[in-house]
Amino acid sequence: MREFHLTLDSVDGHPLAATVYEPLRRPIAAVQISSATGVPQRYYRPYAEFLASQGFAVLTYDYRGIGGSRFHGAHPGQLTMRNWGARDYASILQYLHQRYPHLPLLAVGHSVGGQLLGLAPNNHLLTAAVGIAAQSGYWGHWPLRLRPRMIALWHLLIPALLALKGKIPAGVMGDELPAGVAREWARWCRHPDFITNARGEPLRQHFEGYRGRLRLYAITDDTLYAPLPAVTALAAMYRNADIEVRALKPSDYGLTRLGHFGFFRSAMPQSAWQQTADWLRSAITPQLSRAA
Repeated sequence: MREFHLTLDSVDGHPLAATVYEPLRRPIAAVQISSATGVPQRYYRPYAEFLASQGFAVLTYDYRGIGGSRFHGAHPGQLTMRNWGARDYASILQYLHQRYPHLPLLAVGHSVGGQLLGLAPNNHLLTAAVGIAAQSGYWGHWPLRLRPRMIALWHLLIPALLALKGKIPAGVMGDELPAGVAREWARWCRHPDFITNARGEPLRQHFEGYRGRLRLYAITDDTLYAPLPAVTALAAMYRNADIEVRALKPSDYGLTRLGHFGFFRSAMPQSAWQQTADWLRSAITPQLSRAA
């Protein structure tokens, strides 16, 4: 496997830190891995290396304002969650299209990484995508016993931290979050339509424009971050995709707990990773057959 690090420019010039993992043989496809909110790309290295061992070229990256993509010259208005999808996700996808022009393009998104697919105007370049614990963040999708906690988070805690600190400190929601990202995220999670513009109008153009295959995994013990109703609500936003929602149970892999972050940890049984690799391979089989 070859590994190299690079800095790419988003469409508005914001620098994005990225890492590419390539198999020694010709790759069968290229995979873009998009992180959960506040999670640096290095967290996904074990999974990226596994996919590379399966014959995929893989790219991980940090969204603007996160990890290696912090840029102190950025205008505050550039640091929004919407730009993570419409600009950063889209720019990484365009890079893969240019670097691997004859290969199928695939995506794996963790949590928000599965949402940002629907904001990228060029998501038609993808053949298929997998979402791990990717969900609509609207608090009304949570179990009744957790709704007071989610309401307090989005209506009280996040606004209070932004007022006091001007950002969300590291450790609250993963890595430190810029104010614009956190403010927009909280606004989305307070709204029944979730991802909306500043006027509260749903942003659905590119969600509905995605017509590839999409498999969303709901982790059965992830009730705090991505309960099943929230995952199925996100699935409904991709109304024209060839979509399926699958439950992923920790007990199926000999685990007592998995939660929101366990899937990508190095201790995760590789049989679970193999399941996603096999599905991604099956999604591109028609293209590989035509190229043979």
